[in-house]
Amino acid sequence: QVQLVESGGGAVQAGGSLRLSCVASGRTSVNYAVAWFRQAPRNERAFVAAISWRGSTYYADASVKGRFTISRGNAKNTVYLQMSGLKPEDTAVYYCAASTSGGVSYSKSDYGYWGQGTQVTVSS
Repeated sequence: QVQLVESGGGAVQAGGSLRLSCVASGRTSVNYAVAWFRQAPRNERAFVAAISWRGSTYYADASVKGRFTISRGNAKNTVYLQMSGLKPEDTAVYYCAASTSGGVSYSKSDYGYWGQGTQVTVSS
C-alpha cells in the first residue's frame, strides 16, 4: 500500500504561483510513477503531469507545459508540482496519484493510489 498526502494548495491571483507537494509513505521501496490530476466542478478528473521513477516527465498539453513543472525531491518519496502564471481556468482540486506498474499513464484508471486532493483557486 502507498499513502499519498498533498499540500500546498490555496488561493492566488492570476499570474501567481503555487507549489504543490505530494508525500508518499508505505511501500515507497517499490518503484512507482506519480501523476497530478485536477478536477474542476462539473468536469472530469483530468491529467496534468506525471513523472516516472527514473525522472522522465510528461505534461498534458500546451495549456500547462511551460507553466507547470513536475519534479521529485531528493528522497524520491516527494513529488512537486510547481505552477506559475496561474490562470482562473487552473482552478480545481488537484490530486496526486501513484502507479506501481512502473510506467507513466495519462489515464486515471491506471493509478491505484490517490491522495485526498488540495484546492487551488485562482482569481482574476
